[in-house]
Amino acid sequence: FWANENDPTEPVHVHVALGKPFPHATKIWITRAGKCILSNNNSQIPPRVLRNIINIIEARSSEIIDEWKAFFGEAHFFC
Repeated sequence: FWANENDPTEPVHVHVALGKPFPHATKIWITRAGKCILSNNNSQIPPRVLRNIINIIEARSSEIIDEWKAFFGEAHFFC
């Protein structure tokens, strides 16, 4: 997790970057239903690669949400 979240904590999301991570990397929201919404693609990840990444995130969304709750103590959702 990018541990420098705002207060209050932002909704559940992941940052994705090609190569070295950076603060404004691509952001993908995870919905309460475990689906993904692309917030931005600041990392300029090619569309085909980004679709594969989103498929992986959706397949493992329950694990991500559980880890988020364990780390932040709560989870809020974009929708």
